[in-house]
Amino acid sequence: MIRKVCIIGASGKLGRYMVQHALHRGYKVVGVCREKSVGKLDAFKDRIAIIPGATNDREVIKKAVAGCDGVLTVLVPWGVQQYSTGTAQAVLDFAPPRARLIFSCGWHITRDGKDVYTWHMKALVKIFGPLARLLRFADLDDQVEACRRIFANDTRWTVVRGSDLEEGESEGLPVWSRHVGDPILKSNLTRRIDFALFMVEALVNDELVREAPAIVGCRTPSAMAHAPAKY
Repeated sequence: MIRKVCIIGASGKLGRYMVQHALHRGYKVVGVCREKSVGKLDAFKDRIAIIPGATNDREVIKKAVAGCDGVLTVLVPWGVQQYSTGTAQAVLDFAPPRARLIFSCGWHITRDGKDVYTWHMKALVKIFGPLARLLRFADLDDQVEACRRIFANDTRWTVVRGSDLEEGESEGLPVWSRHVGDPILKSNLTRRIDFALFMVEALVNDELVREAPAIVGCRTPSAMAHAPAKY
């Protein structure tokens, strides 16, 4: 049963939506964010515990996840200091043994090599990845390594792979598939608030344990055309 969750990266857009969804479900929430970003959580400051610090700081993560039944982690590729890898490894090392661990990343992550990407996405990764690293802005390979470590771990993890994101009112729980390239995912668009909804919902969905679902908005054309009847 989920009673207490830690949200790592709570001050970001996705993180704040996850805080909102988690509180709506009655969970106790511990949020981790950089000290300079604490003010972004002012709307929740009387309802959650906030632990300021770098999300790849092992002592910060150790303190934050103590006693939590679930950990929601935004894996960000920013910088070239192995930020994603450090964050993921700390969560894997310090989260309670039976905790549900939910990580976010993009479609570019593949678990089994069976994903099929459009030329546009392959070109974006091939061009943007090296350029971003050269400019010391982001390191996509760090996110790949973080997910490799998660996939090799025997904890109760889920890696949620998000499509392109947009703002807007919730359309409901996104649909998912195991592989990018499946027809249901063709629309490649999800409301950010619904990405967060899927992350929080995954805490209680045992079908997603050790899965890497790629998601898309439930009201997108591809989802409407190919989703199972339950949607």
